[in-house]
Amino acid sequence: MSKKVEIYSRSNCTYCEMAKKFFDSKDIDYVVYDTGISEIFDEMIKRNPRARTVPQIFIDDDLVGGYTDLIEKYTD
Repeated sequence: MSKKVEIYSRSNCTYCEMAKKFFDSKDIDYVVYDTGISEIFDEMIKRNPRARTVPQIFIDDDLVGGYTDLIEKYTD
């Protein structure tokens, strides 16, 4: 069973790109939401009211956090 991965991102975000490359290297599909669109940014804040930076990563609707949180939780 595959996991549902969602990444709230913006253009020119180094950590967003690193998160995408991490999932690509694991051959894991993901959906990217562009927080440059105000409705998407508002949705991200509703899902994680403490979010002030991107990426904000969710796996199966559970908040992982940002890129460094992802790496801490999912690498050896």
